Amino acid sequence: MDSSKTQSPQVKNLTIENITENTILANSQAPDARIKYLFDRLITHLHDFARETRLSSNEWMAGIKFLTAVGHTCSDVRQEFILLSDILGLSLLVDSIDHPKPPNSTEGSVLGPFHTHEVDEVAHGDAISHDCNGEPCLVLCTIKDGNGDPIEGVKIDIWETDSSGRYDVQYEDREGRDGRCTMRSDADGNFWFKAIKPVPYPIPNDGPVGQLLIKLHRHCYRPAHLHFMFEKAGYDPLITALYLRNDPFQSSDAVFGVKESLLVEFYAADAMIAKQYEVKPGSLVLEHDFVLVTDEEASELRNERSKQALADLGMKAKIVDGLPVPDVD
Repeated sequence: MDSSKTQSPQVKNLTIENITENTILANSQAPDARIKYLFDRLITHLHDFARETRLSSNEWMAGIKFLTAVGHTCSDVRQEFILLSDILGLSLLVDSIDHPKPPNSTEGSVLGPFHTHEVDEVAHGDAISHDCNGEPCLVLCTIKDGNGDPIEGVKIDIWETDSSGRYDVQYEDREGRDGRCTMRSDADGNFWFKAIKPVPYPIPNDGPVGQLLIKLHRHCYRPAHLHFMFEKAGYDPLITALYLRNDPFQSSDAVFGVKESLLVEFYAADAMIAKQYEVKPGSLVLEHDFVLVTDEEASELRNERSKQALADLGMKAKIVDGLPVPDVD
């Protein structure tokens, strides 16, 4: 499109009181209803924030410089913007909105900044960590649908830190991958692997997000956890994690990822478990049953909640390409 030939709405006599409606008017010709709605709400809340806080020019420039620094900190293996989203609670909020869960299904959690697609697929029972300083553990899991039926062939992405609380991608001199893998559930919906007991750790605090946490007088620690991502056609993707109960940071996770339903505990392997899975008696064992939601279930629930959210704002909504927009027809 030749922007020089665009007929923009005319705005004039701009004031603190009318700048918002004029900015929305300038964006009103967007042909995409969803983009138009997103920027309508963004401008409304952004301008209200400035008016309510009486935002100063120095604060505005400090914000610009902060976001610039966040961008400069990003790399192929570190996403500082995701980290910023995490510590502001936005990541969990967006996941909860976009991937609603009916009762008795597994809740989502945050992706975090250190997920990578550079990963090897392994067989059930393989060790995903080769950290000799970590405490070995066995993880036994099932994947079922809402009716309790096993789901075969789910791609499971798993990742954790080493015993020092660092992910493999945080080492500049790393050789190969460690502490992460993918595998697939078997015909009975089972998958299992050997790992090390998760430990609490600080999120990266050497960048602008870390400096922000200091200014907010917040700590930078996450409770011990294992990350999981589940994908299979016909099912809503699930990003989640399992958190160790009674971790010292369980109730103050720096990125707001912990949910009561995701808290787990280890038990000691008895002789039968030890023999079946080739681990030492007394080894740490973690069991968990994951429940996935179908695309159809998630879509129906998302649409229902989207319409209700707009109704609460006094707007009638329609769903376009799975997303809500105001129904002005």
